[in-house]
Amino acid sequence: MFSKDWININSTLKGCNSKTKMYSFMGGGLFCAGVGNILLVVSTATDYWMQYRHSGSFMHQGLWRYCVPGKCYLHTDSVAYWDATRAFMILSLLAGIIGIIIGIMAFMQYSSFNKFDKTFAAGVLYFISCLFVLLAMAIYTAVTVNYYGKRYGHWRFSWSYIVGWVAVVLNFFAGIFYMCAYRMHESPQSSNSR
Repeated sequence: MFSKDWININSTLKGCNSKTKMYSFMGGGLFCAGVGNILLVVSTATDYWMQYRHSGSFMHQGLWRYCVPGKCYLHTDSVAYWDATRAFMILSLLAGIIGIIIGIMAFMQYSSFNKFDKTFAAGVLYFISCLFVLLAMAIYTAVTVNYYGKRYGHWRFSWSYIVGWVAVVLNFFAGIFYMCAYRMHESPQSSNSR
């Protein structure tokens, strides 16, 4: 009788330890996704994707505006790579925000969706967000290197661009953390069903 109680206590502790690890992964994923989305907003909204020297003065530009010393102007040209980069950045933000909402619902064990695993869905949305940012950054990088590399001698990518790459990494790790939490959530159920 004593050993049976000890086995029950031991299995309960293992279940608590597994749930604690699962919530730790989910917390790490939410942290990465939250910081990643903040960085996406900053990267998308700021005007320092690249800097270059033109006519003896430094100029910089973002996805929406270009700036000369003392004044900024909206991009009036509808350049395909700017439009594609903007669209992918906005889609990434939307996927990330929806992922955060579903990720928070997974923490709260919100049960309005019975056959909908929220940890898996949040992880997939973070990966989709990562893919969209990666596409935006790849398009912008390829066209900028090809165009500005030939046209201007003194140009460089700036901090808004770098922040976009950091957001790629954070969204990727958010997806990894949520997929690990999903695997931990699924493992006890599959072992109990045997």
